[in-house]
Amino acid sequence: MAYKDENVSRVPVTIVTGFLGSGKTTLINHVLTANHGKKVAVIENEFGEVGIDDALVKLSSQEEIIEMNNGCICCTVRGDLVKILHKLLKRRNKFDYIIIETTGLADPAPVAQTFFVDDILQEQLSLDAIVTVVDAKHVQQHLDEIKPEGVENESVEQLAFADVVVINKTDLVTTSEKNTLKLRIKRINGAAKIVETTKGQVDLDDVLNIKAFSLQKVLEMEPDFMKEEGQEHLHDESVISVGIELEGNLDMHYVNMWLSKLLTEQGVDLFRSKGILAIEGSDDKYFFQGVHMLLSFGCSAEGMGQPWDPDEKRVNKLVFIGRNLDRAELNKNFRACLASAAA
Repeated sequence: MAYKDENVSRVPVTIVTGFLGSGKTTLINHVLTANHGKKVAVIENEFGEVGIDDALVKLSSQEEIIEMNNGCICCTVRGDLVKILHKLLKRRNKFDYIIIETTGLADPAPVAQTFFVDDILQEQLSLDAIVTVVDAKHVQQHLDEIKPEGVENESVEQLAFADVVVINKTDLVTTSEKNTLKLRIKRINGAAKIVETTKGQVDLDDVLNIKAFSLQKVLEMEPDFMKEEGQEHLHDESVISVGIELEGNLDMHYVNMWLSKLLTEQGVDLFRSKGILAIEGSDDKYFFQGVHMLLSFGCSAEGMGQPWDPDEKRVNKLVFIGRNLDRAELNKNFRACLASAAA
């Protein structure tokens, strides 16, 4: 097969990757709410059993979101990605840009490979760039992590294949820490452009329509990139996802106490936590997002997502990703936060 480098008629695709909690969805929200006039299709892939990010992505009439849950886009649900892209191409007039958000545990290489091993996708889509978002405060500990034999360090792979590295949450580190991180990123990938930001606020010219992905460059770095056989990505099996769905209203005081205790006791092993909450006495949807011991709350009254619809079932959804997670204990302690249980 002859690989094309450029074709102006093809729809550009940006892959947004980065470890758990780096701020990928925040960056995508910034892109979607910016004044660029594009009709964007977003493909969201979550490692967790319960989808949360779709409720956090801000969509206008110009955009749509497609969810891929409970599997990693680089391996177990990669075939689903191909099917979704083929379906999108049947209505090309509905969008003019595609953004793919991978799970925090994805190796971006097999995702990128998808656009070169399928003739139809190669002909009609153009991989514009791989944008890797990193959490300035926590990424170093994940880069340092020693994985089991045969298991790749996802944080390293995500940086190695990046065309652009967005260092997010720079407000949480010192200038010295930030400069040390930049040097480490350059040692892993000296060719990637580095962009610094807080809360995903990037210049769109740094991440969209930049024509930064080069198949030739990737083949020089990874000669076996185009070989499909034997390229299955092995995940660290000690990292698991626990999803919880529970209908009912919660007592906010008990939720705060439970989450604070959980993050204090298990924060080191808790890579990512996030959820949508229904609080007693409020029509707003409440959201929480955690990375290790850091936790933040927000609600629809503050512009996050949409409030509960009068006819909508008030179903709480939570996802925890990490090590040494006790599914039964998490479910029991969360159920105790129901307003009916607290009464």
